[in-house]
Amino acid sequence: MAAEMIPPDASRPFLQSLGWGEAEIVPLAGDASFRRYFRVLDSGRQAVLMDAPPPHEDPRPFLKVAGHLSSQGFAAPKIYGQDLEHGLVLLEDFGDARVRDHLDLHPDDEEDIYSRAVSLLADVHGCTAVDAPSYDRAAYDREADLLTQWYCPAADLSVDEAGYRAAWDAVLPLVEQDAAPKVTVLRDYHAENIMLVSGREASHNLGLLDFQDALVGHPAYDLVSLLQDARRDVAPELEQAMIAHYKQLAQPSGGFDAAYAVLGAQRNAKIIGIFTRLWQRDGKPRYLSFMPRMWGLLERDLAHPALEPVARWFEGNIPTSARHNALANHISA
Repeated sequence: MAAEMIPPDASRPFLQSLGWGEAEIVPLAGDASFRRYFRVLDSGRQAVLMDAPPPHEDPRPFLKVAGHLSSQGFAAPKIYGQDLEHGLVLLEDFGDARVRDHLDLHPDDEEDIYSRAVSLLADVHGCTAVDAPSYDRAAYDREADLLTQWYCPAADLSVDEAGYRAAWDAVLPLVEQDAAPKVTVLRDYHAENIMLVSGREASHNLGLLDFQDALVGHPAYDLVSLLQDARRDVAPELEQAMIAHYKQLAQPSGGFDAAYAVLGAQRNAKIIGIFTRLWQRDGKPRYLSFMPRMWGLLERDLAHPALEPVARWFEGNIPTSARHNALANHISA
């Protein structure tokens, strides 16, 4: 059995301490981090075992944000037990009805489910923000730099890194100076991390996952994450309809559209860098298959007038031939 499929040694005594000692442990999918997940089955009941191994991972931020979301009435997984020394958490199992999987089988439900997801996001933004660090300029810069640190070398590009930072310095004030309220930013709010839940009270019948990296920042960020999904195509027409839906619910400031475009470009540049790193450093080449979508999303954002300095940098440093499928020959590596 592959190493990623084997539960950690500490899992059995941990489960024993919680009354799940005889449970079957079945592997579930991991993610783009060191975290792994297992389904725990025992006499008709089931739960999920999170393995967040120290020192690479720390489950405490997840526990904190889960508690905050639950206190506000949102469906974060209930916590059944934790072992922080070994990075183990036993939590509620929302089942297998991910929004992504449901829409693959039921595409006619897309507008309804996205409308519900946007409504939930507006509700989150209407509540007190979680006690977490701010999504500040240092974080934006550090993330945007992942493109020049990882993608450009992989594509054999020698680029003007100082000019890249200067371009972002010219546009990020549009986000920072916007009058929008500072809200909980879940940071990975998309169709693979939203669950269709039943059997418990949940806002809009949607459950939330993978929010351990939450910060406090601009409300447009998670809307971008949902509507410019790295792993699933969302038609531009649906994107615009859902932006309008959010604006009707949340009544954001007049600078919202520009902030949305800037954060979309920043996020998509970051993800292009992260997916390259996952291939080169972590041996996960499957993420390269998402590159054409990511470049398409980035180029859509760069077309907004607010992004003109950043768009000009890309035109001068990363030609079209070095985008989209430039790393395709490595996908099967």
